[in-house]
Amino acid sequence: MMMDHIARLREKMNTIVIEDKATLECFRQDFIGKKGSIANLFEAFKQLPIAAKKAIGPALNGLKSEAEKKFKSAASALEAVAPPAIQQPGDVTLPAFGADIGSLHPLTIVQNKIISIFQRMGFNLAEGSEIVGDWHNFGALNFPENHPARDLQDTFFLQLNPAQLLRTHTTSVQISTCTAQRPPIRSIAVGRVFRNEAISARSHCFFHQMDGMYIHTDITFSDLKGTIYHFVEAMFGEATKLRFRASYFPFTEPSAEVDIHCRLCQGKGCTVCKHSGWVEILGAGMIDPNVLTNCHIDPEQYSGFAFGMGIERIAMLLYQIDDLRLFSENHLAFLRQFKGCFGFSDAAVFAK
Repeated sequence: MMMDHIARLREKMNTIVIEDKATLECFRQDFIGKKGSIANLFEAFKQLPIAAKKAIGPALNGLKSEAEKKFKSAASALEAVAPPAIQQPGDVTLPAFGADIGSLHPLTIVQNKIISIFQRMGFNLAEGSEIVGDWHNFGALNFPENHPARDLQDTFFLQLNPAQLLRTHTTSVQISTCTAQRPPIRSIAVGRVFRNEAISARSHCFFHQMDGMYIHTDITFSDLKGTIYHFVEAMFGEATKLRFRASYFPFTEPSAEVDIHCRLCQGKGCTVCKHSGWVEILGAGMIDPNVLTNCHIDPEQYSGFAFGMGIERIAMLLYQIDDLRLFSENHLAFLRQFKGCFGFSDAAVFAK
């Protein structure tokens, strides 16, 4: 009876045509696998008497050898067949599709440009925490105890530790720099600042600032003006008109604000420049001797200047953007206009 089973299995095996790897795997599982038909016959063969084993054994071993030989032969034949040629889709002579690349945020582009300009003038980049103490943010900078900036309606104080607050300007980084280093110091600090202001097209509760300072012997207001003139020419172009206006800041004396011709209306007057034709870009002045003393720097030996600007204000002028909120609201229609921009020279101009 087993001899008949062997004969039927051999006939079935010989009729199978192996055309691809799928049928090859099916053949292996059906005939030479551990759970295949031939393996099952060998299990039944173990139960036969010795006399029957002598008669059936050679036939069963022959069937196994034939199955293994056919499997190896088919496997070798399939490996020898060359893979089909890859079909080229469409017309290969057409231009390639452009890569779908991202971009830097416009504020990052402008920030990198500002840093680059001042680093070429010898300024080092300093970093500091967004959470600072009252002394770094106000006290060391000559703010009086009753100054409005210290009030809750202007500054975000921490609820768990009212002695700490979210910095209102990056000038706090300069205090840390001055207390850690000795003159000469030429430093800039860039980062996010926070103020308790209503959100509108012209103001926000958080924005970005850049502060700079230079402390050395015999530093004068002329050195400050030369630095600002160079920055404005490098950022906005040599033909840009600018002016200095007398102003007041607690940590500088004398103090000034710097305006340039409004780039949105070309000086003709618009809502951004309040119809004056001029837009303030930064505040500056000579560092107050009290600030130097608070940082353990002798004001009799050293002098210095400081300046600060809003990154958003510079970006609005460069890209002709009339709404500050666009920088933080993640509108794709706005951000996609800077697609592919990885540097200042590549930046697109935002059209209203």
